[in-house]
Amino acid sequence: MITYVVVSVVGGILLIILDGVLNANSMAQRLNEVYKPIARKSLNIVAGVAIDLAYGFIMAAVFLLLYTSLPGENGIVKGLSYAILVWFFRVVMSAASTWLMFTVPTKTLVYNLLAGLVEILAIGTLFGLTLHPQV
Repeated sequence: MITYVVVSVVGGILLIILDGVLNANSMAQRLNEVYKPIARKSLNIVAGVAIDLAYGFIMAAVFLLLYTSLPGENGIVKGLSYAILVWFFRVVMSAASTWLMFTVPTKTLVYNLLAGLVEILAIGTLFGLTLHPQV
């Protein structure tokens, strides 16, 4: 249980850091200017931190719940399998919906797909290396 809590907090912190690095860099800001007319003028940092920490706990719990069903013989492969699954349902489906509903440059969608893949692979790797169901 202690491992779950620690890894969940580390996962949440990793999400916070990666969100900042992947979304606040100059290239991402330039690519995401298309959203400027509807974007908030300021961010609620406390809410963002709380949400990413909650995501860390939820994603770790789901990983443990699915652990035995995930493909792979070891934790790292299971973590990467989980990451691809989460990336598809979280990032790919969102990008596809955005592409269908809004006029967004292809390079913006591709960047968001790749940035999401990096973020989720990092989380999956963390979980795969550190979390294993208690028998």
